[in-house]
Amino acid sequence: MTARVYQPTPTNLRLLAAALRRGELVAMPTETVYGLAANALDAKACREIFRAKGRPANDPLIVHVLDLAHAEQLAEFNAPARELARRFWPGPLTLVLPKRACVPDVATSGGPTVAIRAPAHPLARRLLRLAGVPLAAPSANPFGYISPTTAEHVRAGLGRRIAHILDGGECELGVESTIVDLTDPARPRLLRPGMITAGQLRECLGQPVHRVDGRRGQAEPRLLAPGMLARHYSPRTPLVIKRRWTPPPAGVAGILWRQPGSRPAKNLFWFSRRGSLAEVARNLYRELRLADEGNFRQIWVEPPPGNADGLAAAINDRLHRAAARRSGGRKG
Repeated sequence: MTARVYQPTPTNLRLLAAALRRGELVAMPTETVYGLAANALDAKACREIFRAKGRPANDPLIVHVLDLAHAEQLAEFNAPARELARRFWPGPLTLVLPKRACVPDVATSGGPTVAIRAPAHPLARRLLRLAGVPLAAPSANPFGYISPTTAEHVRAGLGRRIAHILDGGECELGVESTIVDLTDPARPRLLRPGMITAGQLRECLGQPVHRVDGRRGQAEPRLLAPGMLARHYSPRTPLVIKRRWTPPPAGVAGILWRQPGSRPAKNLFWFSRRGSLAEVARNLYRELRLADEGNFRQIWVEPPPGNADGLAAAINDRLHRAAARRSGGRKG
């Protein structure tokens, strides 16, 4: 099987929506990264996501919906969760809440909670409307590898494992959604930083949001949300974070957080021309892939500066997980 890449015509969108209703997988663009979508209410279809990605069964899926009304059919919302959904949906915010019985256990890795969000990308929203079902959609890449932000990234990674890829161009934001655990409304917990920052969450809720260090090992019986493994988003080439930057030697790729003033060497890449954190996030995975494909023996990365409440927290979270050592010699 070789994946077909579809342009977003009305006819193709109807075809892909029908495929989703039949239990097939469709890689679709979101504003964050490309997701590998399946009918979230179809346990067999959800299992196909795990198979195609090589994803461990203890790593739950994010379920995508159109809006708060649809989300409340799948999860038990409380007042703080509704407040965040009204403020940030559609957008890059995932809420972890007690699940309703209609959500199959495979989508939640057997746990009592579900991770849920309403995407902002117009093509993801059109597919949701046309399919008429919620869509489970983790990143559309082999498990643990760099997340895809273009249809070509998906084709390169999963092109022989899935049949359908919807091309929506390059993703606007470039890093995965912020994840907040609100199962205890009195103690919101930030499980994964993203474009919605800790400061924005705190301002909206009017209370502190506790940051969870979710960097756990492969042996956890069940993770509370995606993106919490110690090693994730990782190139195959060993990656080293260099807080004190020195020019990389021959055979080593260097990625700077902003473009250097002088003409760069052939082994230098950069995340942003002007040092914009939004641009760093948008280009993060693309530049990691380019360096990974360059036959270097190592990749050095200069992390962007920033405080724990801002966008730099999300970028540095991804870099630290990408740089984490493999356990037991296994690739992520």
